[in-house]
Amino acid sequence: MNYGFVGTAAVTPKIKVADVAHNGAEIEKLMREASKTGENLIVFPELCLTGATCGDVFRQELLLTAAREELLRLVKVSEEIPGLMFVGLPWEHRGKLYNVAAVFECGQLLGIVPKTYLKDAGNFTSGKAGYEYIDVEGEMIPFGTSLLFTCENNKNLTVAVEIGDDLWAPTPKSSEHAMMGATVIAGLAACDEGTGKREYRKQLIANQSARLHCAYIYANAGEGESTTDLVFSGTNVIAENGTILSEAFPYETGILGNHVDVELLVGERRRNSLFVSKNPVDSDYLEVDFSLGESKYVVFTNRVIDPSPFVPKGRKEWEARCEEILAIQVNALKKRLEHTWCSNAVLGISGGLDSTLALLVTALAFDRLGKDRSCITAVTMPCFGTTDRTYNNACELTRRLGAKLREVDIKNAVRGHFADIGHDENVHDVTYENSQARERTQVLMDIANQLGGMVIGTGDMSELALGWATYNGDHMSMYGVNGSVPKTLVRHLVRYYAETCKDEKIAEILLDVLDTPVSPELLPPKDGEIAQKTEDLVGPYELHDFFLYYILRYGFAPAKIYMMAQTAFAGEYDKATIKKWLQTFYRRFFAQQFKRSCLPDGPKVGSVGVSPRGDLKMPSDACAALWMAEMEKLD
Repeated sequence: MNYGFVGTAAVTPKIKVADVAHNGAEIEKLMREASKTGENLIVFPELCLTGATCGDVFRQELLLTAAREELLRLVKVSEEIPGLMFVGLPWEHRGKLYNVAAVFECGQLLGIVPKTYLKDAGNFTSGKAGYEYIDVEGEMIPFGTSLLFTCENNKNLTVAVEIGDDLWAPTPKSSEHAMMGATVIAGLAACDEGTGKREYRKQLIANQSARLHCAYIYANAGEGESTTDLVFSGTNVIAENGTILSEAFPYETGILGNHVDVELLVGERRRNSLFVSKNPVDSDYLEVDFSLGESKYVVFTNRVIDPSPFVPKGRKEWEARCEEILAIQVNALKKRLEHTWCSNAVLGISGGLDSTLALLVTALAFDRLGKDRSCITAVTMPCFGTTDRTYNNACELTRRLGAKLREVDIKNAVRGHFADIGHDENVHDVTYENSQARERTQVLMDIANQLGGMVIGTGDMSELALGWATYNGDHMSMYGVNGSVPKTLVRHLVRYYAETCKDEKIAEILLDVLDTPVSPELLPPKDGEIAQKTEDLVGPYELHDFFLYYILRYGFAPAKIYMMAQTAFAGEYDKATIKKWLQTFYRRFFAQQFKRSCLPDGPKVGSVGVSPRGDLKMPSDACAALWMAEMEKLD
């Protein structure tokens, strides 16, 4: 099963200018090599059969004939080489010379696509919109710029061609192709080098793939092209939805391979209302069918599956993203406090990650408002499960940040409640736990009423996805600043603050909070240590955040997520563990929607959210049967 992944390759052969036989042999060799490693869609550079730098030699009949004959030989060779091939060459048609891409598979020439935009026309004529059929050795082959190559056994795979300057034009051909349904662009290029050009070109490719929600396979001319005036570096790129999956080192020839996820691309288009597809049937486009056998798919030869999709990679990006997210949270809370004329904020502080982040955000919001942090009341509410470690961290952090600390021991109140409802304190069941959570929420709400303030919610998106919150307890607040921040990202935001706050004591406290096991602390400690660890009960948050991202962002099925998780967490979690917690996620996610349906307001910080007002319009009684049934089939 391929799960929507397609092996692709951008290939730069080492050529000799005008030596067609040599170039054809190099192309054949690389076709065979790429196919062996699971690349099913293989793109060669613009005019690679002859060399792009032939100049007026392109006018020579002998060269044109040799290129045509060598192409037909390669088409014949492809009978024994699995894959859809794209090879550039000059092609004469009706007395005019065109810069074209020949598309072929399994011994069949499927189409010939001419270049549209010519920066320096020279010997070539611009291809026009539409298509016609031309006679190639007795076969009628479609010729034109409006060709789509659609895979019969992968409904999401449709490939179109873009050649050289077509990418750089104000209205690139790839934009039109994508609107007609192309999910992959085969970019054949002969783009010379210049100072700063390589980086700009890479950005252009990445941005085009992002704008079109497509994969872009960019194969550039390289070693062997004439250096009379220009130099070509063969810097190939494979991009997917704005992300560079692979890029070649400059001045190296050979194969750049990676797997692109066409299911992901279709999922992005499905959720983007700005992407309006057109029907090729109602246009001058022609769809040409091809087939890739199931056995030809090799899932992941060199594609990396990120185990932490919510967390930015690289120090520079990590710092910038953390700063940006904190700014979103801070300014959202600032606006809400201004609008409601609240001069005070109240929040529960436990010494855990979520309440710590909420307190940091609230402190920064008060700084932005020009209000004293003493108007923030952080309430610690020790009860049966509170440990000295979390208590001391909560208290000391509050003092260091300049907020007002208030302690309300809720043990007696909870015991009184147990007496009222006839619950045995020694029975540590869900009633025992939730009674504490609801009492804490009542305390916070009433203190906020006393102060004319607002209760700031602390719960994160991962907890909301799993329903790991007490209904009408910690589930409720007046404004939730962490509601769209997943648990794995909460950790990084706290760490970022610790590393940038320039207060050694605050940093020390925050680092200890990061080292503390995640726990609601609703069960009595054992030997002074936390006895109730959340991840022992609901599973590792890094797994759940991985599931959450691919379920909500792309709508992937359980089987695909299961397979991807095995790759992402190889050596960390075995198949049985991943399956167990994936089943748990689906079961809880569907069953707990009623809690998300009445969430407090809070800012969205990323591409995934669970707010019922914008991101997740899901009925509370949606059935999980389909997803659980697929889970049962997984080995």
